[in-house]
Amino acid sequence: MKHRIVVLGAGYAGASAAGRLARRLHADDVDVVLVNAEPDFVERVRLHQVAAGQELRPRPLRDMLAGTGVTLRVARVTAVDVDRKVVALTDADGGAADGADELGYDTLVYALGSSTAEHGVPGVAGHAYDVGSRPGALRLRDRLAGLAPGGRVVVVGGGLTGIETASELAEARADLGVTIAVRGELGDWLSPSGRRHLRAAFARLGITVHEHADVEQVGATEVRTGDGTTIPADVTVWSAGFAVHPIAAATALRVSASGQIVVDGTMRSVSHPDVYAVGDAALADGALGTPLRMSCASGLPMAWQAADSVAARLTGGNLPNMPLRYVQQCVSLGRQDAVIQMVTADDRAKPAAPGGRLAAAYKELVCKGAAYAAAHPLPYPVRRRRLTAPARTTRPSRV
Repeated sequence: MKHRIVVLGAGYAGASAAGRLARRLHADDVDVVLVNAEPDFVERVRLHQVAAGQELRPRPLRDMLAGTGVTLRVARVTAVDVDRKVVALTDADGGAADGADELGYDTLVYALGSSTAEHGVPGVAGHAYDVGSRPGALRLRDRLAGLAPGGRVVVVGGGLTGIETASELAEARADLGVTIAVRGELGDWLSPSGRRHLRAAFARLGITVHEHADVEQVGATEVRTGDGTTIPADVTVWSAGFAVHPIAAATALRVSASGQIVVDGTMRSVSHPDVYAVGDAALADGALGTPLRMSCASGLPMAWQAADSVAARLTGGNLPNMPLRYVQQCVSLGRQDAVIQMVTADDRAKPAAPGGRLAAAYKELVCKGAAYAAAHPLPYPVRRRRLTAPARTTRPSRV
């Protein structure tokens, strides 16, 4: 039997890991199976554009994977049994996916990612919209399309997602009143020059800013902060952070308090050596020992590290030793503006933070590059290596 590698999730990290594994390993020795709930690759870093009514280029996963040798399974993961080495799947209707409800693996790459975190705030589930997923962004787009001029939109959250969403909506719908509510100061992680550019952009776009506003309740027509302030809202967009998929925490895997799978420098689970985790689902240390943040900037290098580590262990090669570090944070401020915050290896702001139209063009290249990297994880020719005999399969033959 061939050694089966199952990759769960086809976001930036999962798609890149699957493609890189298929290019590293010989098809006669391995089956690489990529499981994803949707048939398309979703550019998550552009979902605020979808919410603003822009049409993105369709990216069917079958087209992306054509010729790679990766098998796509469109199914939803419901559970992982790391002791039996099987994954439970359902199709879109809740039945067995492709006629089988379990998929066995020899090596698992867990890349199920994250979703918008509600933090237990009352009213978020019933009244707020989000851009953490394609269905969420489309739901927000449809709601905004029916919002009359003068409508009030409140974006909760001052991170990258909140800032980019507020900017995109304010630029696309100048007839609406856009407000952002942030816990601390607006862009407080940016350098002084980065903050100045951000504030100038928000002033130009007419975005109202509420700082030190800890939202404690979301209603149908307003949000309320901890100090009793009421902010009128016809539409509330919740972007106050991300939470990982709960499946990992329900397994025997060692996970962090946040539910992320704890991994070593090769992205291998510290408790189960046949499981690797990448992207938002994993808790990994960066170059200076600080945890990597949930982001595309972290997910792609983690995927490359995991794929190369799996390939090395299966073929008897040398393990990769690539330090995972940051270079910049690219923040779009609509289609015509952006700020590129240069950062240290552990993601602390440096003084330089160029902005403007050139920065916007650069950010667009970064987004295109991320999608390209997910589809072409090894842009150069490589020899597919054969597996060593003991690594071929350990999985029960019935799944």
